[in-house]
Amino acid sequence: MFIYRARVFDTPSDPFAGGALRSDSDVAIVVDDGQIIARTDFAAAAAKHSDAEVVDLRAGVLIPGLIDTHVHYPQVRAIGYLGMPLLDWLDHCALPEETKLGDEAYASAVAGDFLTGLTSAGTTSAMVFGSHFASAMDTFFSQAAEVGLRITSGLVTSDRILPEPLLTSVEKSVSESQGLIDRWHGQGRLRYAVTPRFSFSAGQELLAAGGQLVADNPGIWVTSHLNENRDEVAGVAEMFPEALDYLDTYDRAGLLNRRTILAHNVHPSDRELARMAEVGAASAHCPTSNSNLASGFFPLRRHIETGVRVALGSDVGAGTGFSLLKEGVQAYFMQQLDPSGGLPLTSAHLLHLATAAGAQALELSDEVGDLSVGKRFDAAYIAPAEGQPLAVGLEHASSDEDALAKIFAMGTPADIARVWVDGEPVKG
Repeated sequence: MFIYRARVFDTPSDPFAGGALRSDSDVAIVVDDGQIIARTDFAAAAAKHSDAEVVDLRAGVLIPGLIDTHVHYPQVRAIGYLGMPLLDWLDHCALPEETKLGDEAYASAVAGDFLTGLTSAGTTSAMVFGSHFASAMDTFFSQAAEVGLRITSGLVTSDRILPEPLLTSVEKSVSESQGLIDRWHGQGRLRYAVTPRFSFSAGQELLAAGGQLVADNPGIWVTSHLNENRDEVAGVAEMFPEALDYLDTYDRAGLLNRRTILAHNVHPSDRELARMAEVGAASAHCPTSNSNLASGFFPLRRHIETGVRVALGSDVGAGTGFSLLKEGVQAYFMQQLDPSGGLPLTSAHLLHLATAAGAQALELSDEVGDLSVGKRFDAAYIAPAEGQPLAVGLEHASSDEDALAKIFAMGTPADIARVWVDGEPVKG
């Protein structure tokens, strides 16, 4: 049993629905077997649990573990290519790297790099866009289980447009996906997601095969891309003339439900947003990727006003790193600049998008997303080195909201000293 004595920030009530930052300058969080069993003052906690080990974290700030709803496992070594729109970036940067994961030794090394990137950034749960190779997915799931993160992921499928090594058939995709589901879905903290790359590279039969997997395996997830780039959207419209719009290509295939997370959605129609809200599908907002690839301004206000759930994604490797702190501040910048009228964001909004909103999108709210009694202890401890700009900013912040804003404005993975999943340390 542990008592974590800390300055704690979290958002158990949604700031987009009138909630506010919950902040305690000195609170005791009592954790037993990975679960938070009390949140009280230190004297009361110490008196009631005199045998517990006390961990004093008051020198920094404790926040819930960060939750990334869109990040690509095979692209960790493709971060940092600049100056190209989506389809060119895929051809010249991402896809050549992804073909290398057919080599199991290479895939294993990339999986290690990727998981280190997540834990270093304070990410404890993630919807991970997987590899086109089943062997690489076995490697990834195995390593993710060993590290202990909460991972939802699956085999990526395509049958056109992409380089030949990344293509599959309907029969092969079903066989390999079902094998991965049987081996990994529900094992520890792992879950499976049917993952067509996007309708641009997946024909209707392949999409429908994914929908059948969803029907045959209750409880599995779906993830893909939607409305990221105008050329991509136009291409999908040409390939699927019978579809009402891009979203409809997934909907017709049985891939749209409350366990569906679709990345980007920069250019949605009103019908698409209404349909996503109706079924409960979520958007993964990836701000640095949208800026890097010049995809456009994410219409956050339209999503929120329509009732579509939104959380943050880093979109490594078009995104510029694993840090959801960076994604949060970039989301703020883009909403400030959106010529159509962005949604003003406070630091509480940013923390919510990076934690509790991700838990809601991944249907993990009963377990994680904030540091309340009954939740599992997934947490990140922010403790910048003395004299560093963030440390100075925290010392002189005018309020807790201001301190949190400084964490998003200046925080990096180097400032995250310790990370726990289910009470077990995964960093520090």
